[in-house]
Amino acid sequence: MPDKQKIISSLFWKFFERAGTQLIQFGITIALARILAPNDFGQVALIAIFINIASVFVQSGLNTALIQKRDADELDFSSVFWASLGIAFITYVILFFSAPFIADFYKQASLTSIIRVLAQTLFIDVFNSIQNAYVSRNMLFKKLFFRSIGAIIPAGAIGLTLALGGFGIWALVVHQFCNAFLAVAIMWFTVPWRPSFKFSFIRFKSLFTYGWKLLVSSLIDVVYTNLRGLIIGKFFSPADLAYYNRGDTFPFLIVNNINTSIGSVLLPSFASAQNDIVHLKKMMRRSIITSTFIITPMMIGLAAMAEQVVLLVLGEKWLPCVPFVQIYCFMYLFYPIHTTNLSAIKAIGRSDIFLKLEIIKNIYGLAILIGSYFYFKSPIGIAYGALLSTVISSFVNASPNKNLLHYSYIEQLKDIFPTFLLTVPMGLIVYAIGYLKMPLWSQMAIQVASGVFIYFVIAKIFKMERLDYLINTIQEYRKRKLNRN
Repeated sequence: MPDKQKIISSLFWKFFERAGTQLIQFGITIALARILAPNDFGQVALIAIFINIASVFVQSGLNTALIQKRDADELDFSSVFWASLGIAFITYVILFFSAPFIADFYKQASLTSIIRVLAQTLFIDVFNSIQNAYVSRNMLFKKLFFRSIGAIIPAGAIGLTLALGGFGIWALVVHQFCNAFLAVAIMWFTVPWRPSFKFSFIRFKSLFTYGWKLLVSSLIDVVYTNLRGLIIGKFFSPADLAYYNRGDTFPFLIVNNINTSIGSVLLPSFASAQNDIVHLKKMMRRSIITSTFIITPMMIGLAAMAEQVVLLVLGEKWLPCVPFVQIYCFMYLFYPIHTTNLSAIKAIGRSDIFLKLEIIKNIYGLAILIGSYFYFKSPIGIAYGALLSTVISSFVNASPNKNLLHYSYIEQLKDIFPTFLLTVPMGLIVYAIGYLKMPLWSQMAIQVASGVFIYFVIAKIFKMERLDYLINTIQEYRKRKLNRN
């Protein structure tokens, strides 16, 4: 079982990897958004939906099975690799021949060639999936940091050069392809794992017994999540889809860095404690409390100053994405509950429960999606429907752990309620500052400074334990690192 310091060290490196990658990618996206049209981004977003769905089949839940299995060895890794490679080939062939029909369905003839190019990243995903499983099992998250930074910078330079050269949508396509390829190439030279010419059907079957439920769960989740994009792309316009997706960019940049970092470390950490229910519950509580304390003020603050952020960063032509930014901010408030509860369920080997949850969530989620489309007949209405589904899903994801770990949804809400209460005055003041007449840069600087000051001062006044824990953890990690040096 990894000790606290190893978990914290892994968490920090995973966070740096996500934060560094996302910040650089964010800067590249901003530059591309100012050069290219929203319609270009909408077309690539539409294609990404089909690639994401196909990628689920390639991974097959087997990378998670490799992390969860306590004694996974070289034969397990190689068996998964060759099976995934075969699935990638079949999936690519299907996408290759389906591309003209997809293009015709969306009345976008240019989609055919773009799909056929981007679908080749499925073969790259095979290597990436196994490499990530190896890194996660051994908590070598420092390597992910150098991989991601080393890939995103040259890929971004290539994309920007093509955009400035007038290549339009192909600048986005080449950028994505180069980023995926370079990431795997760097890991090839920095991670000792190599596929061997070995395959065990018995090992594959054992891993697939666990992984197929995650495969179906992921497939249901990805199809359902991307169904909104498919509907917007079909019944509205690529520009509308671009506004919808761009609204996710800003809150995603924040939450994905924190929540994905925590989730990546939680699974192997929880898996190591899967037989100690008391300790596992303690780890869950600490994860939910701490991640909520960090994420909540960022989301509320961003929602309060969304218009100023979009104007400053993307420009006036992207203002239609402001309400989507605000809706996504409130959706991401619930992600610490989702991540922690689902990680615990997967860690103790209950992929059957994980699958049941996905089926339940997507049944009512689909009903809400259909209802919101026909009632509102607008992308913003579809976004509100997604928010409602997220709120309900926070309860659904937490419900099994009332029996599995004796940690009910009510207990979880009680743990995070002080943080939500703390953000109310902060959010109101930040929003009110937005009405002041002053230069945009000055206004945003005052909003950010005021929000941070109010949040931490109130937390300190009321002596909130979660603030003390966060400060002590950072100080402890720094001292340990200094002592090692």
